[in-house]
Amino acid sequence: MVCQITQNLTLYETDPSVKLVILKGNGTVFCAGGDVISAVTSSLSGHWTYPASFYKKQLTLDHLMATCKKPVVSIINGVVMGGGAGLSMNTTFRIVTEKSFFAMPEISIGLFPDVGASYFLSRLPNHFGEYLGLTGRRLNGAEMVKCGLATHFVPSKKLNFLENALQNVTTSDISTVTALIDKFTETAYLMEDSPLKRLDKINKFFSKGTVEEIILSLGKEIEINGAEKWITDAMTYMRTSCPTSLKIWLRSVREGRSQTIEQCLLRDYNIMCHILRRTVSNDFYEGSRAKLFDKDNKPVWDPPKLEQVSEEMVNQYFEKVEDENWECLQFPDRSNIPSKL
Repeated sequence: MVCQITQNLTLYETDPSVKLVILKGNGTVFCAGGDVISAVTSSLSGHWTYPASFYKKQLTLDHLMATCKKPVVSIINGVVMGGGAGLSMNTTFRIVTEKSFFAMPEISIGLFPDVGASYFLSRLPNHFGEYLGLTGRRLNGAEMVKCGLATHFVPSKKLNFLENALQNVTTSDISTVTALIDKFTETAYLMEDSPLKRLDKINKFFSKGTVEEIILSLGKEIEINGAEKWITDAMTYMRTSCPTSLKIWLRSVREGRSQTIEQCLLRDYNIMCHILRRTVSNDFYEGSRAKLFDKDNKPVWDPPKLEQVSEEMVNQYFEKVEDENWECLQFPDRSNIPSKL
């Protein structure tokens, strides 16, 4: 699928008859996972470079999508997680509906929010990106629009009409396409329990320097003001997720805040290769076993506690992979560097 999308998108870029590209799911979801299980099985049955080779192609497609010379309209009518977020979150237009929801729950299986998440999540308000990556919190369509992950909210009953209108567009002009989509757009409203109504507190807690300090500040908040559900949910998620992954994400998202999409994707590739290679630990394979294969939901992390994950251990994930089988990721030159978020 990655190879087919890459081939088609490359052709569309240079085809003068193509004015824009529509990216959508085939069914009740947009795109959610699907690559993790195959990555684990191919690695365990062969060599860690098997999934690394796929991952290189996936990130190259993400880069192509983010720098596409034609407007790309992602119609997200359903679940968008993981690899699906990498495909859609850097496109020109990101349309969601009342059926949409977004999440990056990779930390719970010993991974980290990747595929450019340190770029598009770091550009959300204040430290909301840290919050989403550390807690795996799901956002609905309205929340995606309000925080900036999506550009338009269109009720699902209007999607066929919108798509028909888009197919008749005769220009690649962004303002023209925007005006067309605006005709189908409706106002999205937040629910009372939305974390976006608690941005001040989220910024206060998730701006702390370390994961340990974030958890400590949340615990103190419960002691002083009582247990709000969003806080207890966040603490439960972080306390059961991979300690090393939590620290990788916090560093990654903060580095990404001042970097380009290309730099973020290159870092993702390095980190993922270390994870696949088990440079530091076996956490990804153990998390996949517990969550996706045996499904006992009892992963044994190594190290098991945050305070046991040293800065030196985290640093290794951000360094070059010293392995004769490792291949560096290089993107083709692109003249259309994005400023879409």
